[in-house]
Amino acid sequence: MTVASTGKTFETAEDIEGDGAAIDVEVISSQTNTVLGLRMDTTTRAAMDQQVPAIAGHLNRLLHEDLGADDDSEVRLLLREGTKLVDLTSRPTPETPTFGTYLYLRNLALLTRRLLWIYSQRNGLDAP
Repeated sequence: MTVASTGKTFETAEDIEGDGAAIDVEVISSQTNTVLGLRMDTTTRAAMDQQVPAIAGHLNRLLHEDLGADDDSEVRLLLREGTKLVDLTSRPTPETPTFGTYLYLRNLALLTRRLLWIYSQRNGLDAP
């Protein structure tokens, strides 16, 4: 598994989605910070496409954690939103305009950050 040290090298979707490793708050926080720091006017479509599998994988992993959805309707709503975002039919395709990919990637990162914060709070970890 490849881990981002400067925000320029990312894990593949296969590395993230299927390895069963624990949630790494620092890695997820770093990668979502990198994505949220991307600017539409200085980021290439290829750079955005490279980020999608890693962030979607982090979000997918968080969706499978106990985040208290049984007791919190807001968490349930976030989980439903996340499930829609990671669905392969929702992901950008080569035909998706660059701006659409940019918005999708930001939405992935923002929701991942929200769920990461909930995960951290539920597990007594430092907030991302």
